[in-house]
Amino acid sequence: MKWRRLGSALGGLAVSAAVLAALWPHAREAGALLSTQDDPAELSDLQIDSALRENPAVVAQNIEAALACGDAELANSFVELARDRNITLDDELSRRVADAVVAENSPSHFARRFATGLVTGNADDVASLSGTVAGDLFVFGDIRDVVREGKHLTMGEDTDRLILGLATAGLAVTAATYITVGGMAPVRAGLTLVKDARKVGRLGEGLAEWTGRSVRQVVDIPVLENAVGSASVMRPGASISAITAAFRAEKAGGLVRLAKDVGRIGERAGIRAAQDTLKIAENPKDVARAARLAKGKGGQTRAILKILGRGALLLAAGAFNLTLWLFGALMALFGFLSSIKATTERLTQSWLDRRKARRLRKAAALPAIAATRG
Repeated sequence: MKWRRLGSALGGLAVSAAVLAALWPHAREAGALLSTQDDPAELSDLQIDSALRENPAVVAQNIEAALACGDAELANSFVELARDRNITLDDELSRRVADAVVAENSPSHFARRFATGLVTGNADDVASLSGTVAGDLFVFGDIRDVVREGKHLTMGEDTDRLILGLATAGLAVTAATYITVGGMAPVRAGLTLVKDARKVGRLGEGLAEWTGRSVRQVVDIPVLENAVGSASVMRPGASISAITAAFRAEKAGGLVRLAKDVGRIGERAGIRAAQDTLKIAENPKDVARAARLAKGKGGQTRAILKILGRGALLLAAGAFNLTLWLFGALMALFGFLSSIKATTERLTQSWLDRRKARRLRKAAALPAIAATRG
C-alpha cells in the first residue's frame, strides 16, 4: 500500500513536470507580450521574431512582392528591417532595391508626382503629398473640396460629409499654420493625409466612423451650407472667411491630435506608412500607437505593418488568452511543487516507518537474547 502511494506521487510528479515543460514556452512568450503591450516598438520586435521563426524567408518574399508592385519604398523598408535583424539578403536583390529607390527619387519622377498631387489632391508618396499640401496651404485644395462637396450638399446630391468637414477644418488649420509660422504644419499635413485616404478608400471603417463623429461636432453644418452657397475658388479670401466661420475650434481637440499623430508618422516613417496606418487603424488610439512605433522604428515601420497588420499596434491575441497561458503554467508549477512535497513526505514517512520497524524488532528480540544468555 505504501509503495502504491509513493508510486502515485512519483506519477503525479512526472505528469506535472511534463505539463509544465509543454506550457512554459507559451507562458514565457505570453508574459513577454503582456509586459510590452504598452510599447509598440518592443511589442513589434517580439512578434516579428515569432514571424521570422515561422517563416525565415518572409523578408525576401515581401521584397520581391513590393518590387513587383513598383513599391520601392516598401521594398527598402524590408531591407532596413533585414539589416536591423541581421538577416542576409542576396546581393542581386539588394541592388534591385537600391536601383528602384534611386529611380523613384529622381527629379523627373518627383516633379511629375508633385504636379499630380497639386492638381488632383491625391497623394501616395512624398512628392505627391508635397503637391497636395502645397495646394492645401495655398487653400486651393481645401476650397476645391469644400466647393465640390458643398454644391452636392446644397443640391441634395450624395455628399461625402467627411471630406467636406476635413476640408473645412483644413482651412482653419491652414490659417493657424501661417500664424504660428509653421507650428501647425504636422497637423496640416495630417489632415491632408486623412482627407486623401478617405478619397481613395484607404481610411479604415472604424477610424472613418470616429472621424465622421468628430467632424460633425467640429463643423456647424447649417453655417457651412450657407457659406458654400457663395464660395468660389476665384474668390478665396471671402470664401475662406465664410467657411472657417463654421469651424468650432473649441471642439477640435480630438481631431487635431489625430491629425498631428498622422503627420508625425509621415515625418518619421514616410507618407505611405501613414497611409498604411490609416487603413488598418480602428480608432485614434491605434494611430497614436503607430506614431510611437514610427518614432522607434523609423523606416522599418512599413515592413512591420505589412507583416503584422494591426497586430503591430496592439496584442493580436487578447490579454485574457495570454493570461490563461500564464495561469495554466502557474497551475502546472503548483502541481509540480505539490508533487515534490507529496513525494518527499512519503519517502520520509517510508524511511521513518522502516527505522521504527527495526527498533521494534530489536526490542522484541531482547528478551529472547537475555533468556539465552541466562
